[in-house]
Amino acid sequence: GVDNLSKEFVEHKDILQDRTMVVKKAKVLPIECIVRGYLSGSGWKEYQKTQSVCGIKLPSGLKESEKLPQPIFTPSTKADVGHDENINFEKAAEIIGKDKAEFIKQKSIELYKKAASYAETKGIIIADTKFEFGIDEQTGKIILIDEILTPDSSRFWPKDKYEVGKSQPSFDKQYVRDYTESTGWNKTYPGPKLPEEVIKNTTEKYLEIYKLLTGKNLV
Repeated sequence: GVDNLSKEFVEHKDILQDRTMVVKKAKVLPIECIVRGYLSGSGWKEYQKTQSVCGIKLPSGLKESEKLPQPIFTPSTKADVGHDENINFEKAAEIIGKDKAEFIKQKSIELYKKAASYAETKGIIIADTKFEFGIDEQTGKIILIDEILTPDSSRFWPKDKYEVGKSQPSFDKQYVRDYTESTGWNKTYPGPKLPEEVIKNTTEKYLEIYKLLTGKNLV
């Protein structure tokens, strides 16, 4: 809480309470740590072409949205400009070093499994999610950074509507993705302007998943 901040901030705690986040400075590892428990999105597209995702060979005959035998770690590059690029584990190890790559792979899968298990008790499937890691500038240790398990970084599906073999209804940014793809946007700057209806419906989905997972209203 704000009581733990330094003196000059505590004096203003009535303003800072509930709108402040204490952060650490970290050197970002330039790898997006994507964990997939289900076959969807770009993973599904790649599987249809190669029967693999990011170099990981998968069983034949899997269908869209099907649960994978085990969660898989499918990293991508972290691009400042343009598109992130899906890569295999070996390439990730080249970029940041094998020991760091092994560590973030293990931690990413552990985090996904724990989160997916919790979400399932709330009637939600976490199909996939993305984590990021950095090096704490004070301790030199690798720490979890950036957003975690949000609708921007995860696919959340309602368990009671889950059906293998097709795309799923979801509480995440897939609704925005679907709209932008329908416009023929080439995924370069600038993006298309979003209609008010798309903004409103996306906001409702984000508020709903927050309540489903936490039992609380965000606003």
